[in-house]
Amino acid sequence: MKIGVFDSGYGGLTILSKIRQHLPFYDYIYLGDNARAPYGSRSFEVIYRYTLQAVRHLESEGCRLIILACNTASAKALRTIQQHDIDPARLRVLGVIRPTVEAVRGCHIGVLATQGTVQSESYVLELDKQWQMQQTGGGELYVTQQACPMWVPLIESGEHLSQGADYFVDKYLCELWNKDPLIDTLILGCTHYPLLLPKIRAWVEEHTTHNRMGLKEGEGVCGVQIIEQGDIVARSLRDYLSRHGDIEGLLSRGGTCRYLTSEQADKFNLSAGIFLSTPVSAEHIEI
Repeated sequence: MKIGVFDSGYGGLTILSKIRQHLPFYDYIYLGDNARAPYGSRSFEVIYRYTLQAVRHLESEGCRLIILACNTASAKALRTIQQHDIDPARLRVLGVIRPTVEAVRGCHIGVLATQGTVQSESYVLELDKQWQMQQTGGGELYVTQQACPMWVPLIESGEHLSQGADYFVDKYLCELWNKDPLIDTLILGCTHYPLLLPKIRAWVEEHTTHNRMGLKEGEGVCGVQIIEQGDIVARSLRDYLSRHGDIEGLLSRGGTCRYLTSEQADKFNLSAGIFLSTPVSAEHIEI
């Protein structure tokens, strides 16, 4: 049995890469529904249907555990699929939002995400749930969201390191900080966004001077905790497998990875190079 990793496009490759760094000995299948991406602006019903189709395909390929390495799919489809569409005795499907939220330490949270993830308010709900569980006294939680519709196209076109990308990084971060100038934690709520991290860090360093969280050197920029999901999801998966020996014992250990795409395979191979340091050879599939 294999571990499946699904994303609507290419961003999930950043998650897959980190998972394979932490857990290199398992066998993986990555499925990108690139022909129907992006999911971010689609309705709940469409995202749910597309995600379920991908889950079914990965299951048919021998996956026993599937990671929805897509914030939009995690926000709009995960819970319904878990509750209504799968038998947990045969298949487990996990998302990326909960482990991301568990890494938050501040109380003024900024969430950068696609329009679909923002509209779902999944981060708002999960952050509030965690806050209520952790609080024993006073204090308030402030969550501010910002959709960044131009970031994914910039990244997938390979323009994320260009000067042209600076305008849109500045635009969305300014809009976010104008809503809450006291942001102490910044969640990159899309798996594409780590590729913009150097520009995001530079903007935060230039535009924020507060240091209220007492972060140690290297943990944040000007006191702002910036959360990217790759390592967090990988560590969460490792912990999950350590607690679920019944699933872990079924996983094959060949250290292999197959890449499947609903897009033309050669196009996927070319674009995947933006996200991975090694070349891949994908297979085209019909979902």
